[in-house]
Amino acid sequence: MKHIVLGMALLMAPAVGFADPVEQTKGKFEDKFRQLEGEAWPTPTDYRNAAGEPGYRYWQQKVDYRIKATLDEAAKTITGSETVTYQNNSPDTLRYLWLTLDQNNYKRGSIAELTRTTAGKELTTSGVRRAKRMQTWEGGFNDLKVTDAAGAPLPFTVVDTLLRIDLAQPLKSGETLTFSMNWSFPIPETRVVGGRSGYECFTKPGEDGNCIFLGAQWFPRLAVYSDYEGWHNKAFVGAGEFTLEFGDYEVELTVPADHIVSATGELQNPEAILSAAQASRLDQAKTAAEPVYIVTAQEAAAAEKTKAAGTKTWRFTAGNVRDFAFASSRKFIWDAQGVKNADPAHPVVMAMSFYPKEARPLWDAYSTKSIAHTLKVYGDFAFPYPYPTAQSVNGPVGGMEYPMITFNGPRPIKDKKTGELTYTERAKYGLIGVVIHEVGHIWFPMTVNSDERQWTWMDEGINSFVEFQAHKQWDKKFPSRRGEPRDMIEYMVSENQVPIMTNSESIPQFGNNAYGKPATALVILRETVLGRETFDFAFKEYSRRWAFKRPTPYDFFRTMEEASGVDLDWFWRGWFYSTDHVDIELVDIKKARINTRDPEIEKPWEKLQDDEKPDSLTEMRNTEPTVVSTDPKTRDFYDETTAFTPTVKAKKKYADAMKDAEPELKEALAVKDSFYNLTFRNKGGLVMPVIVKLDFTDGTSETVRIPAEIWRMNPVEVTWQYVTPKTLKQAELDPLWETADANTANNAFPRRIDSVTLGITDSEEPANRMKDMELIVTPDSTKTAPQAKKDEKK
Repeated sequence: MKHIVLGMALLMAPAVGFADPVEQTKGKFEDKFRQLEGEAWPTPTDYRNAAGEPGYRYWQQKVDYRIKATLDEAAKTITGSETVTYQNNSPDTLRYLWLTLDQNNYKRGSIAELTRTTAGKELTTSGVRRAKRMQTWEGGFNDLKVTDAAGAPLPFTVVDTLLRIDLAQPLKSGETLTFSMNWSFPIPETRVVGGRSGYECFTKPGEDGNCIFLGAQWFPRLAVYSDYEGWHNKAFVGAGEFTLEFGDYEVELTVPADHIVSATGELQNPEAILSAAQASRLDQAKTAAEPVYIVTAQEAAAAEKTKAAGTKTWRFTAGNVRDFAFASSRKFIWDAQGVKNADPAHPVVMAMSFYPKEARPLWDAYSTKSIAHTLKVYGDFAFPYPYPTAQSVNGPVGGMEYPMITFNGPRPIKDKKTGELTYTERAKYGLIGVVIHEVGHIWFPMTVNSDERQWTWMDEGINSFVEFQAHKQWDKKFPSRRGEPRDMIEYMVSENQVPIMTNSESIPQFGNNAYGKPATALVILRETVLGRETFDFAFKEYSRRWAFKRPTPYDFFRTMEEASGVDLDWFWRGWFYSTDHVDIELVDIKKARINTRDPEIEKPWEKLQDDEKPDSLTEMRNTEPTVVSTDPKTRDFYDETTAFTPTVKAKKKYADAMKDAEPELKEALAVKDSFYNLTFRNKGGLVMPVIVKLDFTDGTSETVRIPAEIWRMNPVEVTWQYVTPKTLKQAELDPLWETADANTANNAFPRRIDSVTLGITDSEEPANRMKDMELIVTPDSTKTAPQAKKDEKK
């Protein structure tokens, strides 16, 4: 730590000139705090205003569905019909409608299928299985038929995963149109061809031969028409998920008579579907303190043994939802528990889980309880759960969400030899985590209806942030994959990355970009930048404003700023619009004191500084007496005094100066505090608050949280001053690792010695093809012989 002396002077701030912050052309200065309004954000409108909330003329379309569908278990197909009522709430006249046919991404000629890439270095078993299956099986919608309300055919055109219906008459603003469709499609085998739905059959030796069917993206659905994009008709090519319109659903699902069905909405005919005992248990579950089995393991096992003849039709209704999904199997065990909820329309939410025996006992113990926990945490962070049911279904899909229903994959492991069941720690926390994550999606984006295909982070990133909070409220030591700032460092310093604000179909390292980095950013925004109280108010305000509406990123950014009262453009720019990372170095610290001008004080101080310097090496090694030390006659005034002895002249000058000094100057010269100048260097490019922990020689410590605005005049290097009567021992940046700083080794001053453990690598034998072929030679000849002959000699 260097020591300097500060002189007192009357200073005037120099004039500073700035070029235009957007089109700056002179110098190397980069304004990291320039406003995003007018540069990267669209102009506010009457539909979505500058405060980040829906404008007074906000609108969105409404689409209602009446669907009848049949599951053919043997053929592995779904055949259905739907009647659609489309309400044009936009100010525009529509001459055609776009629908999504997401199952068409399984067609061999689809964009998704034709643009699949491979590393090309090696094949995997799953890759070979998929390639062979796609030679003999083709997915996608078939038997499409579209008719108007009178039954007359409507012309339509299929474009990859989209379908355009050409209207006989333009649909004007405020008008409603009803039309019908028929369709069918082969259900994909999920574990072979992949996807977000499909079937899984238990046909390995020792298994029961039954199947689980998951229905998602299973019917033609209206594409979005919005104020900011018009028709959202970007094809589904695999990564960017689904944005849809809200509406009311009436759905009839005809399935094998012994199947149990889980679906979006509420069951309308339990008396025709459930036994009296099952109906009674379902009623008991509404007030139970623990999950209650509606369909027991014994009942599911009995159903697995024989396939019932005939079918049953399950009827469901769902109000104000943006999609509908279902699951069906005779293998399902079903448990449920009523969870108290703060929404007056749904004071009790039925948390329910559906799973095969292969998922026990993991699912019995954790699935429904994880749903209940999610309802509480997300309700606290956003708004009370807005629907009557929340369901978790085990099947071949690892994790996927739809209104009121989620698909989740983790199961215990059954030993192939002994049949013994175990489950890994990863499976346990994986199940709890995926249930929280997928049920959390019922808030984001199933209710706060962002555009997943355009901005994946708006649902995955925001949801992963709240999921992280739920993890830590489940167990402080929950092994979260995403959200902890220190866990995002490796990605943020990697080369192969793009900004978060990148379209979902163009993102390498998808999980880190769309889930992990935005979740981490919001954790830092809450814990470090805004503070919990301010952040929570703003986040809840965003959630409330945009529940059952369609926000864009700009609505989120504006709301968080408007509700928090904090300018956050620098934060959005750095975390969401760039690939900069955090690496703030504490370059050095200089200790300064005020020059009192008093020679009686300053000369002794100068001597102390001189004494700290090492003596001359020659002087130290010369052991013989010097002339001056042996001959007193050679010594005079200069040997009795030093340059550090105050002179009479200096003392008089000081005394005269103090007679005429202003009181302010006398007061300033009397300050005995130390002035510590800490220099920070921004090596990563991302401007952030600077958190400094100061340790003093008296054993005390203080942490100062310097706002990010310290970088506004120089985003590369700044010097910050700390004044104290204490003596500083050491300083450290980001002591709690809360900012995702990529290099903590340069955070401390003086530098610390890092400890590492070195492993010892055993030397490897050189390659020996002769030995690998089990051949040998004799001392007399290089002719090889089989190893067996050597063994015979022994």
